[in-house]
Amino acid sequence: MIKRLSKITLIFIIASNLTIVAVNNLVDYTSNYLFVKNVLSMDTTFPDNKLMHRAITSPFLWNAAYILIILWEFAIAFFCWYGIIKLLRKIKSTPEEFDNAKNPATIGLTLCALLFGFAFITVAGEWFLMWQSEIWNGESAALKLFMMSGLSLIYLNIKE
Repeated sequence: MIKRLSKITLIFIIASNLTIVAVNNLVDYTSNYLFVKNVLSMDTTFPDNKLMHRAITSPFLWNAAYILIILWEFAIAFFCWYGIIKLLRKIKSTPEEFDNAKNPATIGLTLCALLFGFAFITVAGEWFLMWQSEIWNGESAALKLFMMSGLSLIYLNIKE
């Protein structure tokens, strides 16, 4: 029972965090919109870098990317919360039944790893050179959420 509760607790942390992040991004749209705008436009990367042809300077595309990120965050939160409910309903079930209830949480944690590992660290960090910016560099925060979701995903899917 303790291991099952600890697995659910880790999912709860991700679900809570991404719920707050997604709601914050809706309520205070401009703050992180500016982050997306500056990363995609590559306006604070090293001067004269040879990769500026990658920059996106369209406000429509900045908004589209940001809306996609917000929807992605809500999807993570939804699948994690749904996974918590399913796991709590099977908390006293057989290992097979508990294992079968892991799917929504597994989807949520995988989406989280994709958002922060792929979209933020790989695409924003490397393709758009976010790592070069002293002002608009979210790699450290992204790495924390990537690691949290990845470790939670591994732990969740260890069979009993």
